[in-house]
Amino acid sequence: MPTPSQKNKARKITEELFRLYPAVECALNHRNPFQLAVATILSAQCTDERVNIVTKDLFKKYKTPEAFAAAKIVELENDIKSTGFFRNKAKSILGFAKAVVNDYGGDVPSDMHELIKLPGIGRKTANVILGTGFGIASGVVVDTHVSRLSFRLGLTVQKDALKIEKDLMDLLPEDAWINFSHAMIWHGRRVCNARKPKCSQCTLAKLCSKTGVTVNE
Repeated sequence: MPTPSQKNKARKITEELFRLYPAVECALNHRNPFQLAVATILSAQCTDERVNIVTKDLFKKYKTPEAFAAAKIVELENDIKSTGFFRNKAKSILGFAKAVVNDYGGDVPSDMHELIKLPGIGRKTANVILGTGFGIASGVVVDTHVSRLSFRLGLTVQKDALKIEKDLMDLLPEDAWINFSHAMIWHGRRVCNARKPKCSQCTLAKLCSKTGVTVNE
């Protein structure tokens, strides 16, 4: 369990992130939990900007879970090709859509245990769906940005996403879990870049241990 000083540090970091990004939200464009799930599947090894470009047309072509479930795999692969790993992603989306339609009447379940049973849905994606789609704080979304920043800030020494999530859940109050991830992602893109973090411009610098940082301004 974290010490009081570790929790105090995490609280100060969270407060500053929320001050910096008061209107923080998910960067993936979507209108409902199903679209959010599809966009999240597409975001693996792909930028959110590219996903949003692809889903702009994709969600016009396939307007419902039923439409996705009825899609032809080759055609769907072509529709999402620019996101990379399109064959695996198309298979996951098609399987996810069919399961939602056949097993849940077209409604994405709002339960972690039910979600992770679905094709293409791991814990991270389930956390995204529950947190952003339903407002349910089931855990902390740990993507590459959250992982990198948590390590650099000294909030964890872990490298495995599930272990990082556990550390963050122990450090943070439950009502901060959802927006903490969004804010960390925004900060990772704008300031704490992977290759060249802008440490001299970062208002979290005094709280940061800079673990693993070798190049910075």
